[in-house]
Amino acid sequence: MDMVRIEDEGVFDAPVDKVWKYLNDAPSHKHATIQEWKPLEQKGNVVVVQMTSIGLDKKPFKEKIRMTMNPPKGFESEVLEGPTKGSKFTHTYTAQGGKTHVKVTGDWKMAGLDDATIKKNVLSYFEVVFKEDNVALRTYK
Repeated sequence: MDMVRIEDEGVFDAPVDKVWKYLNDAPSHKHATIQEWKPLEQKGNVVVVQMTSIGLDKKPFKEKIRMTMNPPKGFESEVLEGPTKGSKFTHTYTAQGGKTHVKVTGDWKMAGLDDATIKKNVLSYFEVVFKEDNVALRTYK
């Protein structure tokens, strides 16, 4: 199965230090599509998490993801188990005064889906979580 190269970007209405603090504050960092976020192991700046999400089809699915955290510049992710197993992507944060530019770049796989559908699904997911994060960041302390 081929990988689909996808890039997406946006600007958070918060400085990079606030974005990074929020991303690492599990009780405050919530998404409607993510039902469970459970760290399984951590070694240095690498954490493996189990997450249960709701797909675009409204059905839950589980994934295990290894994340290498590189604060405040961003993090790299690799999906180890689940429907997007083998996908690898990077979130990069760039300070822009009181705002933060975020760019997500990576290669995704989803068994049984064509490239256009994979791209549509990934970009739709990122649109939802970006909006949720930006709203939450406006009131996050």
